[in-house]
Amino acid sequence: MRWQRPNGPAWREVARRRLARSWPARSRRGAALRLGVAVLALAAGLAPQAQPSYPLIGRTGPDFALHAVAGGNVRLSEHRGEVVVLSFWSSRCNPCRAQLVALNRSLATYRSAGLEIYGVGVDDDPAKSLEYARSLPVGFVLLLDPAKAVSRSYQVDNLPMTVLIDRGGTVRHVLRDYSTASDGVYLQQLRDLLNE
Repeated sequence: MRWQRPNGPAWREVARRRLARSWPARSRRGAALRLGVAVLALAAGLAPQAQPSYPLIGRTGPDFALHAVAGGNVRLSEHRGEVVVLSFWSSRCNPCRAQLVALNRSLATYRSAGLEIYGVGVDDDPAKSLEYARSLPVGFVLLLDPAKAVSRSYQVDNLPMTVLIDRGGTVRHVLRDYSTASDGVYLQQLRDLLNE
């Protein structure tokens, strides 16, 4: 005859009592403490992989005037009252093209809500930047920064890098690099700024 485990509340109570005797309360507290220490160690181990803070967050975005690929100069301070997105790119940056195309989709959706997007090319060779810019299917203004004065003032340390500036001219968000997964974060941050 095979033994079968009894079911029902009485069996659960017996099992609970046995467990309580075999694992005293102080052992459970010790396990919880060890688990907490392990979680903190894991978080500390991941901290260097997190993106570094951006020193311009909460500060007025540095003003600039840059020459557009098509047209005249663009001055940032002339766009107070609008949410401005600056996307720093290079012709040598593979993810930059995909990001600029994604930004173009957001401009088509939110331009009427007060969105302005500028792509800032940081190539050393203006001719290469012009060729790359003309190949892009975007409807926003592309600017050239061959001297990198604007990219230095915005402390660009990665390409592509996107800076979101609120209607008052304050830098609110920065996104370093680009992937389709980061689109959701960007769109949520953008909507929040547009709704302010």
